[in-house]
Amino acid sequence: MASRILLVDDSALMRSVLGDIINKDPRFHVEDKAKDGVEALDMLRKKQYDAVVLDINMPRMDGLQLLDKIKEEKIRTRVMISSTDTTDGSRTAIEALDRGAIDFVHKPDRASEARGDAFGTELLNTLAGVCAGRDITDPVVSRADALRNVRRIAEGLGVKPPKAKGGRKVIAIASSTGGPKALQSVIPRFPKKISAPIVLVQHMPTGFTSSLADRLNSMSQVTVREAKEGDTLEDGTVYIAKGGVHMYVRYQNGRHYIHYKDGPTRENVKPCANYMYESLMDSRYDEVVCVVLTGMGADAMEGISNLKKRKRVHVITQNADTCIVYGMPKAVEGAGLSNDVKPLDDIAEDVVMNVGVSD
Repeated sequence: MASRILLVDDSALMRSVLGDIINKDPRFHVEDKAKDGVEALDMLRKKQYDAVVLDINMPRMDGLQLLDKIKEEKIRTRVMISSTDTTDGSRTAIEALDRGAIDFVHKPDRASEARGDAFGTELLNTLAGVCAGRDITDPVVSRADALRNVRRIAEGLGVKPPKAKGGRKVIAIASSTGGPKALQSVIPRFPKKISAPIVLVQHMPTGFTSSLADRLNSMSQVTVREAKEGDTLEDGTVYIAKGGVHMYVRYQNGRHYIHYKDGPTRENVKPCANYMYESLMDSRYDEVVCVVLTGMGADAMEGISNLKKRKRVHVITQNADTCIVYGMPKAVEGAGLSNDVKPLDDIAEDVVMNVGVSD
């Protein structure tokens, strides 16, 4: 049966264009349309939808306010943002994800551009991931809570994190749909003196990873930044791959550094975590701690499989019950590559116990 969609946009023309794109795919059916958050909220109170495609900038009640109402009234649905406000690294997209949206696409400014094949494919692929996702309404982690969680790990649950040992290590994280929210339960829980650098691929389009890095950095003791070409990897720093380009780790003259390379998508995504993992095959790290979080598809599986042929690898995957979309971790587990399957809230502790902390 086709997934029932509520389409919310203040432009009658854009409602028509988006509705046509969605209805041409037999997986979906636009059940209703609303011109603002007030109309949409009334519909959501009366009827169950599989997903909401939501604009942000609207009169009376905007998209962010509607997300707050959905959470406040405990309305069970999945929300995907489609808005021109989510372009050029706008923080609006990250704020919408913080407030409960599962994923987003950048809607072109003009309806004529929205009719293009590229946007239609992106919209439908993203909507498929959102519809396949679970509605997990855990609250966003505040900075105060995040720091308490850091202390919780540092003090230990009866077990103190070990001092760094066993050679040089690097942590490599992959995440996709639901990832920005999941990362808030992992990155802020890393202690400042964690004895490894962290490289991270989150599937996002060009321009958005900088805002994600800023958000995570404001919550964390480790430093979080969007990785730049040539950045030297340092312990206690998270390097997030730029959207729209593939990230590699290279080694030269005694240092590991970030290198970007453009190219076609792989696993239908760019950046692709497979390239990041495979680039670590030629690194001088003695062990790679791989973490695979929520996401649609199978990115990370092939890369980790290849990495294991050359390196000592410890793989931690997020369990099904806490994933928004149990795709990427499932692929890794199904291939027999996972060493530990953990609930989201236990992943950071597992990483720290494997990597250790410095003096």
